[in-house]
Amino acid sequence: MDDALHIASLVVLARPELLNAVKANLRLLDDVELHQESAAGKLVVVLEARHEQQILQRIEQINNLPGVLNAALIYHELLDSAGEQQ
Repeated sequence: MDDALHIASLVVLARPELLNAVKANLRLLDDVELHQESAAGKLVVVLEARHEQQILQRIEQINNLPGVLNAALIYHELLDSAGEQQ
């Protein structure tokens, strides 16, 4: 299962006045993609990792960024080496 890929999506709630700083910090993280945002401070973020523990560590890291109020896991998918869902 070494070739498995974990894909997770999160909703990140940030302080609206710090939204640009939060986005800049998120862009510095490996395997993090920003997909949608609202002026109210909500961001849709997608993570990719080889191990589930990496997803959990990244969520904790995001929660600890200045200006982030909460990062909530919305979806988690595990793909095998052939790209099929498990």
